Amino acid sequence: MIPDKSIDLVLTDPPYEFDDSGGGGAFGDKKREYHREMKDNRNAFKDGVSNDIFKEFIRIMKRLNCYIFCNKNQILQILDFFKNYNYDILSYHKTNPTPTCNNKYLSDTEYIIYIREKGVKLYGDYHSKKKYFIQENAKSKWNHPTIKPMNIIQTLIENSTLDNELVLDPFMGSWTTARACKDLGRDFIGFELSEEYCKIGEQRLAQQNLF
Repeated sequence: MIPDKSIDLVLTDPPYEFDDSGGGGAFGDKKREYHREMKDNRNAFKDGVSNDIFKEFIRIMKRLNCYIFCNKNQILQILDFFKNYNYDILSYHKTNPTPTCNNKYLSDTEYIIYIREKGVKLYGDYHSKKKYFIQENAKSKWNHPTIKPMNIIQTLIENSTLDNELVLDPFMGSWTTARACKDLGRDFIGFELSEEYCKIGEQRLAQQNLF
């Protein structure tokens, strides 16, 4: 229902491809509960994120300009679909990752694929254009297991939009992108299936200067 060529930026954190073959070394009741919660959230999209969603990004954007959070299992899918566009791979390194490390490396790194058409402007400066972020996982805030730090979302928005431009997040979660847009003077459109997270998001938007 979004009109063609109406969106300035897509910034989104869609469901990750999730390996459900065991607990991944998540020992202890609280750790197993967190592992199950992540799995349940992603089961809302049991076949993963379809390329049909990426086709919609191309249709609705004035010029392709989007950030897609993902794990390593999805990098090839995203890069293959957008192979005719310019791209960068940014990373978010968590200092307190979920301790699921049985016979595997920790899941302490997430990736942000940035795709843009030739000629799309990248703003920012020497400090904001770094390709990696290192900080604590913000999962304990706003009751969402995969929430992203506000400063990362703000940096990406500032690097890729101007005042009053329109940002779309089709997987809103607890509305971090929406809150960042409000604080930065951008407009936004968002979608979220969970009524609980929508209520949390409305609370976040209603509060003054609180991320």
